[in-house]
Amino acid sequence: MTSPKPREIFIQGITRDGRTFRPSDWAERLAGVMSCFRPGGGQPGRSGPLGYSPYCVPTVVGGVKCVVVNEAIRQIEPMAWDFVMNFARDNDLQMVEACLIPDPPAPPRG
Repeated sequence: MTSPKPREIFIQGITRDGRTFRPSDWAERLAGVMSCFRPGGGQPGRSGPLGYSPYCVPTVVGGVKCVVVNEAIRQIEPMAWDFVMNFARDNDLQMVEACLIPDPPAPPRG
């Protein structure tokens, strides 16, 4: 029996009362804090890769800034999962369970 695919939670940059969440770079900041939680663990020092964790990625959906949080991070570091979920709750941000579907490949030119 295979285990179910981890859920993805979209934290949207809109509060429950419909206001846009500020500061405007909140998604990048939150994902930056979570960047050390990645497959194989974080790389200490300057030799580590720069970029976001695949478990916590900033994106824009329908013109709304979001952070996509993969539930797999809960198994890697439960306190990181709690931190990001509490951030959303404390700031009254809308959350939805969904999955990120990649853009279709561009048609070949010819």
